Amino acid sequence: MAKGDASDGAAASGASPFAPPVKRSVTIAGHQTAISLEPIFWQALRDAAGEAELPINALIARIDVARIAADDPPNLASAIRCWLFARTMLTDSPDA
Repeated sequence: MAKGDASDGAAASGASPFAPPVKRSVTIAGHQTAISLEPIFWQALRDAAGEAELPINALIARIDVARIAADDPPNLASAIRCWLFARTMLTDSPDA
C-alpha cells in the first residue's frame, strides 16, 4: 500500500481518467486508515493540498471533519470525491 503523498503517475501524459482505484494509507487524527481513490482523484487531492499549503493528510482530515458533521455521512472516499467535485464546480463557476 502506497503512502498518501506518493506519486502514482496520474499526472503522466496520456494517463487514463478511467484507471482503477489505488489504495493509500493515510493518517487522520493519529489513526491510520486506507483510502481507495482513482489516480485522477489522488492528483486532484494533491493539487488542492498544495494550493492550500497543507499536507495531504491534513486536507483529508478537514474533509473528514465535514463528512462526519453531515446528517448521513458517506464513506471517506466518497466524501473526498464529492469535496473535490464541489471545489471544481465553485472554481469553474462564472460567479467565482
